Amino acid sequence: MVDGGGAIQRTTAQFEGPRERLLCLGPAALRTDELLACIMQSGNGKQSVYEISTKLLQYVGGVYALADIDVAELLSVPGIGRAKALQIAAAVELGRRIVHKPSDQRLQIRTADDAATYVMDRMRYLKKEHFVTLLLDTKHRLIGEDTSSIGSLDASIVHPREVFRFAIRRSASAILCVHNHPSGDPSPSSEDIAVTRRLEEAGRVLGIEVLDHIVIGDGRYVSLRAAGYMDN
Repeated sequence: MVDGGGAIQRTTAQFEGPRERLLCLGPAALRTDELLACIMQSGNGKQSVYEISTKLLQYVGGVYALADIDVAELLSVPGIGRAKALQIAAAVELGRRIVHKPSDQRLQIRTADDAATYVMDRMRYLKKEHFVTLLLDTKHRLIGEDTSSIGSLDASIVHPREVFRFAIRRSASAILCVHNHPSGDPSPSSEDIAVTRRLEEAGRVLGIEVLDHIVIGDGRYVSLRAAGYMDN
C-alpha cells in the first residue's frame, strides 16, 4: 500500500513469512527457527518449513548444537532431506568462518588466557571432545591449527603422532594443545594429565615445545601448566 507521499506502508500480512520479515526488518529481528526457515526456504509437502526448523532445534538440543553436527546426523532428523542438510551445514560453516576470520596480523599467544579466549566461543558448546593443536612460530604467533582428534561424548583419544604430524609439516616452533569437556567442567582427568606428559616427552625429542594444554569448559578453562601438571 502507498501513502499520499509515495512511501510504502507495510501491512501485517507482509511480515508473516520469514523471508519477508528478514527483508523488511533485518536478520536480527528473526527468531532462530525463522532464520533456519529462511535457509531451508520451503517445507516438504507434509510439514511447513516452520515445523521442520522447530523440530530440528528440538532434535539437536538448540542452536549451539548445530556447531557440532554433521550432514549424516542432520539427515537423521525427520523432515530434513539431502538438500536441506547441505544448506544447513554450509550455513553453519560459513558463520564459523566469518566469526573466526584471520586478522591482518598473526595472533600472538602470550598466555593461557589468550589461547582460551581464541577458542572458547567455538568449543564450549561442542557435544563431543575435540582435541585442537595450535601451531606457533618462534615468537608464539599463530601460524595454523589442526583438529587432531574428535572423540565420543566424554572421551577423546589422541596420540602424539597425530598432534605433531601437522606441526612438523608447518615447521612450528611450539604448539599449544586445547580440548573441551562437553560436561562443562574443565577439571583435567587423569587421562588428560597422562596425554600431556606423553606430548611433552615427544616434543622434547622433536624439538617442538609444548607450551600448555588447556581444558575448555562452559565459560571456564584450566591450564595444565598453571595447575602444575607440566614441567617448568
